[in-house]
Amino acid sequence: MAHNSMKTVAKEFPVDAGVDRKDRQKLAKMLTRIVGSSHVLYAKTRGVHWNVVGPTFYSLHKMTEEHYEDLHVANDDMAERIRAIGFAAPTGITEMIEHSVITDQEKLLPANEMVKELVEDHEKMARLIRDGVAAAEEVEDVKTADLLTERIGVHEESAWMLRATIS
Repeated sequence: MAHNSMKTVAKEFPVDAGVDRKDRQKLAKMLTRIVGSSHVLYAKTRGVHWNVVGPTFYSLHKMTEEHYEDLHVANDDMAERIRAIGFAAPTGITEMIEHSVITDQEKLLPANEMVKELVEDHEKMARLIRDGVAAAEEVEDVKTADLLTERIGVHEESAWMLRATIS
C-alpha cells in the first residue's frame, strides 16, 4: 500500500477560499514566472559567490551568500504558494529557465561584469514582482500580494548593495 502512494502526481486541487479558479490559475502562471526567474537568479548568484576574485572578494563572497540563501527560502515560499492556491509548482531547470525573465549565465565574466549583471537582474525581479503584486491585488488575493510585496524591497536592497560595492 505504501508504495502506491509514491506513484501519485501533483495536480490541481479544488480550492474555495474566495478567489476564482481562473484568477488563481493566472496567479499561478505569474508565480511560476517569478519562481523560475528567482531560481535562475539564485544559480547566477551562486556562480558569482564561487568565482568572484579581486579586492572586493570577501565582501562580495559574503554578500552573495546572504543573497542566495534568501533566494532559496523565498523560492520555496513562492512555490508553496502556487501549491496552496491549487496548482503544480514548476519542476526542473528547463522549466525554470523557460519561464524566467533572468537570462542564464553561460560563461564566466570578470567580477565587475558579473555583479553588474546581478544588479540588473535584481531590478528585473523587482519589476516582475511588482506586476505580480498588481495581479494579486486585482483579484483580492492579499496573501500572495503580501508575500510578493516583501520581495520587491529585498531585490531593490540587493541591487543597491551590489551597485554600491562596484561603484
